[in-house]
Amino acid sequence: MALCSMPYIELMALSWMTVGTMGLSTVSLGYLNFPTQVIFKSCKLIPVMIGGILILGKRYKLIDYVSVGLMSFGLTWFSLADQTVSPEFHIAGIILICLALAVDGCYGNYQEKLMRKYPHITNSDIAFYSYSFGSMLILTWLVSTGTFLRSLRFVAKHNEIYGLAFVYSLIGYVGQQFVLALMKSSGALVSSIVTTTRKVLTIVLSFLFFTKPFTVQYVWSGGLVFLGILLNIYTRNKNAIDVGADDLLRSIRNFIKSHKPPLYSKVKLVQQV
Repeated sequence: MALCSMPYIELMALSWMTVGTMGLSTVSLGYLNFPTQVIFKSCKLIPVMIGGILILGKRYKLIDYVSVGLMSFGLTWFSLADQTVSPEFHIAGIILICLALAVDGCYGNYQEKLMRKYPHITNSDIAFYSYSFGSMLILTWLVSTGTFLRSLRFVAKHNEIYGLAFVYSLIGYVGQQFVLALMKSSGALVSSIVTTTRKVLTIVLSFLFFTKPFTVQYVWSGGLVFLGILLNIYTRNKNAIDVGADDLLRSIRNFIKSHKPPLYSKVKLVQQV
């Protein structure tokens, strides 16, 4: 990709959003306990929908709002099913996590806007430039606050961090490529649905590797998430699903007509006589 053709200003704005949503979310942990943060993060789809309306001018149907509401409610209770600590609300933490969600809602939709506006930009371009700019922003912050040298000294004492950071970065990069590909093909809302509902799969897999109590809350809350996903799939494939359903019903009727029971045929013959 030619360097002169890259929209650097817009990619830098995207990097600000990347750093903003990660930074605000991390800082909010100093004021909120984990269950409280789960409640807010499970509602991530709502600001993504609002961002789609404001940034991309999208219009959603009532069934889309119902779908997102079911998934948000179900994800909240599914994620909190095994939590023994009650949520704690602190005004500063609530403001920070709400800001993080607002920035996150803009982030995905702004990515989709860039992909539409500059179709020649690849997923790797977006990942490289946005995270490069973001790294410079974080480095500037660390140096200005005097924590950069302290971080280097800590890493020097714990050399295993290098390997863990490399694996974490590699996995994150691969995952980001899939998310960007999904966003380019299906939009910000669908990619957010996939990345948000992965929590359900994570918790389900945790039953295979760890011993943990199973409650009925997993069943009904997981059912709500599944219902919300089905509604979302239906809204995006309504015509194909309706045609398929009509074809299926027509095939069933034809099968019944061609395989009538003998008793039914005799009764009909008597009625005709």
